[in-house]
Amino acid sequence: MKRLLILGAGTAGTMAANRLHKALPDDWQITVVDNDPIHVYQPGLLFIPFGTYTRRDVTKQRKKYLAKGINSILGAIDLVEPDQNQVRLVDGTVLKYDQLVIATGTSVQPGETKHLTDDASASLVHQFYTLDGAEALAKTLSDWPGGKLLVHITEMPIKCPVAPLEFSFLADSFFRDKGIRDKVDITYVTPLTGAFTKPVASKYLGEMLSDRQINVETDFYVEHIDSRGAGSGRLVSFDERELEFDLLVTVPINMGAEYIERSGLGDELRHVPVNKHSMLSNAYNNIFAIGDASNLPTSKAGSVAHFAVELLEQNFLQHIQGQPMTHEFDGHANCFIESGGGKASLIDFNYNTEPLPGTYPFPKIGPFHLLGESRLNHQGKLGFRWAYWNLLLPGRNFFISPTMSMSGKTPASELDLEQDSAPQSPDTESEIPVPTF
Repeated sequence: MKRLLILGAGTAGTMAANRLHKALPDDWQITVVDNDPIHVYQPGLLFIPFGTYTRRDVTKQRKKYLAKGINSILGAIDLVEPDQNQVRLVDGTVLKYDQLVIATGTSVQPGETKHLTDDASASLVHQFYTLDGAEALAKTLSDWPGGKLLVHITEMPIKCPVAPLEFSFLADSFFRDKGIRDKVDITYVTPLTGAFTKPVASKYLGEMLSDRQINVETDFYVEHIDSRGAGSGRLVSFDERELEFDLLVTVPINMGAEYIERSGLGDELRHVPVNKHSMLSNAYNNIFAIGDASNLPTSKAGSVAHFAVELLEQNFLQHIQGQPMTHEFDGHANCFIESGGGKASLIDFNYNTEPLPGTYPFPKIGPFHLLGESRLNHQGKLGFRWAYWNLLLPGRNFFISPTMSMSGKTPASELDLEQDSAPQSPDTESEIPVPTF
């Protein structure tokens, strides 16, 4: 019996397990390891602070979504020993493998930023990238009287790079509905040189912020967070700029799992270096890394996991037969971007093509609009939750191609970008923190 071991039962790990279970010969046994029995629908965390979703709407039992015949182990990973083709769990269990898939994702690490976890600022500082964090923020927003709100990104890359923008748009709408928008000063704080990367998307999203009277503070690399007693604080950058706040919604540094570092498999952020087309480890010929656990130069998002895993399935079958892997992943990602007021936009892009205006998935008829707000886009965002649980996680085929198409899109060469004064990030593949939540 040949052994496929998958570390992590999140979006990428669950999809990979289910798709490969159907595709592999009967002499392969799949085992999945995760230390949490609960699966969280991460795109839903954005809605919890505003009361749209609750914990019950975004959580399910992990084991329920793994196909019958897949072994499931609940346990914490201590170490991968790639030279011995084995994984050690914290409880001492040793799991041997012939092929290993790392899918343990990335997570927020507030301890990496000075004073971010201090008790003195706990009531002033929040994040929505965890279930507990999103719920705590919901409680704060429910009776917050207003003041200076900072929506802040510590460092790229992060999961769902456009989520902080979405939060800003939804906060603007939330406070308008409550009748206190005039009492709230919102500033979007980013380490990037503009509201976003890449010319077309940066111009469009920057205009959305401006239209909503949301300030933008760019090139801001936080050195520490300072509390000024009850009710106020300040964000201090390495270049000694100071931004005062009454409420800080931050995105802490995102890093991969600690065992990646202990095992010598990761980069400085504990993401596994892989071939960007095949997801095969650069260091070991029987280790793949998928989803947020890898260092793919594209968005750390569910759509990337979805498209990449579809191609991984085909590549994996070739790989175990000693054949070249011919199904190249192109960095395809797409997502709906909540903009408030019951509307959303949509983006579709890959390694080489930035988000562009147009219609999706079909030219002219859409029905969704790319880089254009609509109520249908918003309904598509909400409706994706059903598709996630019932189509994507079980590994069923979806109607969207795993590789990007230019069908329905307006090429950048046909767009007038001369009036775009927003500063742009360097156009290098390794610096594309492209969006999706």
